Amino acid sequence: MKRSEINEILREGDAFIRSFGYIMPPFAYWTPDELKARAAETLIPARGMGWDITDYGQGKFREMGLFLFTVRNGDAADLGRGTGMLYAEKIMISRKDQYSPMHRHVVKAEDIINKGGGKLVLELFASAEDGSVDRSADISVLVDGERKTLPAGGLLKLDPGQSVTLMPGDWHAFWGEGADVLIGEVSTVNDDKTDNIFEMDIGRFATVEEDTDPVHLLVSDYDTYL
Repeated sequence: MKRSEINEILREGDAFIRSFGYIMPPFAYWTPDELKARAAETLIPARGMGWDITDYGQGKFREMGLFLFTVRNGDAADLGRGTGMLYAEKIMISRKDQYSPMHRHVVKAEDIINKGGGKLVLELFASAEDGSVDRSADISVLVDGERKTLPAGGLLKLDPGQSVTLMPGDWHAFWGEGADVLIGEVSTVNDDKTDNIFEMDIGRFATVEEDTDPVHLLVSDYDTYL
């Protein structure tokens, strides 16, 4: 992705989020220089908090991609101790018909919440014994605390206000239907570098072509810029 495209997506996404009354934290608007100057006094880079625009390395963001912002994130080391900041929160945008490809998590359980806009459609599969997609077994998930069972590859459609709980091993792909969708995510501590298992042979982060300066750094920029 070109940096100029990412900058424009950031501006559009921020305006879309604000249109629903969601206010981003102040650190969302730090310039790259501000973040670099304050990196030593904050956990933001270490915890992977901040902007995340991905096309999964495929170069077709409008068709396959996702807009994310990690608002808060705990420490994975606390999971073994069973105490501490064991949670994370994201705000995301899935554009109309924009595909987020089939994947599962090893550690993370998550609530995916339709915060507004169109319908959020999830294609769901259970895991086979070897962890691959099970294309024959039913899958059971919680929708706002109510157990729902779908056939393999069943489509779960969430209206604004509805949510689904996905457990580690639940394979899922999703997209917006009818309009762009604002999505909330509340989860176990999030590690996007290691805890995303994709069915396709793709990457988690975009490859960036630096045709202009970044307005804000992406989480995938931190190792390079900070």
